[in-house]
Amino acid sequence: MSVAEAATMTPLERDVRKRIAAAGPMPVAQYMALCLGDPQHGYYTTRDPLGAHGDFTTAPEVSQMFGELIGLWMATVWKQMGAPENVRLVELGPGRGTLMADALRAAKVVPEFLAAAVLHLVETSPVLQAQQEKTLAPLNVSALWHTTLADVPGGPSIIIANEFFDALPVQQAVKKADGWHMRTVAIGDDGALTFSHERTSLKTFECTLPARLRSAREDEIFEWRSDTAALELGRHLREPGAALVIDYGHIESATGDTLQAVGRHSFADPLSTPGDVDLTAHVDFEWLADQVECMGATVHGPVTQAHFLGKLGIDARAKTLRKGATPSKAAEIDAALDRLTGHGRTGMGSLFKVIGFAHKSVGTLPGFEP
Repeated sequence: MSVAEAATMTPLERDVRKRIAAAGPMPVAQYMALCLGDPQHGYYTTRDPLGAHGDFTTAPEVSQMFGELIGLWMATVWKQMGAPENVRLVELGPGRGTLMADALRAAKVVPEFLAAAVLHLVETSPVLQAQQEKTLAPLNVSALWHTTLADVPGGPSIIIANEFFDALPVQQAVKKADGWHMRTVAIGDDGALTFSHERTSLKTFECTLPARLRSAREDEIFEWRSDTAALELGRHLREPGAALVIDYGHIESATGDTLQAVGRHSFADPLSTPGDVDLTAHVDFEWLADQVECMGATVHGPVTQAHFLGKLGIDARAKTLRKGATPSKAAEIDAALDRLTGHGRTGMGSLFKVIGFAHKSVGTLPGFEP
């Protein structure tokens, strides 16, 4: 690597290289965790990545309709829970606070629900927490911040996780002639960061895979995440409550490399400019359902985002917003509706899935009716 190339390295890449030089190639999950959460140079700890001036746009930023429907969903679920006098509204990875702000505004039609709610936000980024405080300030609601779901006290809970699980570090294993090997990030012969794998195979790894994946071909990749967050989600639902997870991913466990980087609304190389681009990987909804269900929760879905929002009445809400709107505003509403529910290249309707979890006493969750 030339002196000029070294001079353009991000501070985090220099740290990653030092770690590899000292301890050898690092697992993909460790690399992803550093890129996103390093206290000094991590992507989420140093910036607000959302919106037109950021790197990507989430559904709540597309339209108020998304958060409004989630707010009415929460109020309905609260009633199905028996309308407890104290309910924890928990959001995992709240972004700018847009979803919760829109949700609480819509839920004003059920004032007794808002009176019973205590807001808990799980956020690790100081930058985003400051933005969440600013977004929620006009609503005059009190909120408590936590760094993990485990820190949220037990009790009746409604938990929302929109594009949260895709940002959790993902492990990768690659199939070779002698079995599965942990995939790593190493320094290549040309001096650049590169993907590699450990020399020693994972002896019992294949036994942990679904039977249909045990005949994977050489060089196929399997991804998995730590079960900590999923099991904690299930633990909170041992008391009356429900959780809603919205993310992009696959309904059944499958092989494939889904690790991707996004910067300035465009795809990037996951190994270039560590700390300056967002890293995500698809959510395995079959795995997620198994983990939460094993804690005793009932599973609803997954269904597509288009199906879920349709059941909640997004078309009717869009029609209401169009009334009295200027032609340009009406066009914006139509474009947002198409983005949230469309099935084309730019639509989120099919790519994003929605899965619900609930205490067995709650019954069928709204949006998942047959």
